[in-house]
Amino acid sequence: MTSSSVRTDRLGRWTLIGLIGGLLGSVLMILYAMVVSLAYKDVGFFTPLYHIGSAFAEPAAIMASMEAAMGGDGFYLEAGAATFGLFVHLLTGAGVGALFGALVSLASPNRMMTVLAGAVYGMIVMLGNAYVGLPIVAEIFGGGEPIADMPSMAGWGTFLVEHLIFGVVLGLVVATWATRSTPRRTHAARDSSVGSSV
Repeated sequence: MTSSSVRTDRLGRWTLIGLIGGLLGSVLMILYAMVVSLAYKDVGFFTPLYHIGSAFAEPAAIMASMEAAMGGDGFYLEAGAATFGLFVHLLTGAGVGALFGALVSLASPNRMMTVLAGAVYGMIVMLGNAYVGLPIVAEIFGGGEPIADMPSMAGWGTFLVEHLIFGVVLGLVVATWATRSTPRRTHAARDSSVGSSV
C-alpha cells in the first residue's frame, strides 16, 4: 500500500467516524435541549425540534407546542414537524462531525487532545451558527427573527452547553475509534514497504 493510499484510507476512515460522532453528539445535544425546554423553560418537550424545523418550514408547530405547554401539556407532538426538525438537526450534526474527523486526521493528535479539540470545535460551531449560519438561513428561507436569534430564544447558557455536549461527544468518539486504528495501520504500511524492498 503506497503512502498516498494510506493517507486517503485514513482520511476516509476518520471522516466516517467523525460523521458517526456528529450523529451521536447531535442526539445527546437535542435530548439535553428538549429536557431543558420541558423542565426549566416550560415551553414543551418537542419545541426545540419544531424550532429547528421552522428554519425551512412553517412555524405553526412551535406556537401550538408552547400554547399546549402553557395549558399543562408539555408533550404536544406533531410527528411530521418533529421528524423533520430531527432530520435537519442530525443532518447538520453529521456534516459538521465529518468535517471535524477530516480535519483532525491531518493533525494526528493523541486521544486527550482530540477530545479537547472536539470541545473547542463545538464552541466554534456555536459561534458560526449564531453569527453566520442561522442569520443566513433565516434570510434565505424567510425564518426571520426566531431563526436568526435562536441562541437568544433558547438562552445563551443552554445554547453553549448544547454545543459543548456535541463537541465533547464528537471528540470522544473520534478519539476512541479513529486513533485506536492509527498505530496498526502505520505499522502495516511500514511492514508492507519493508517487504516490497526485500
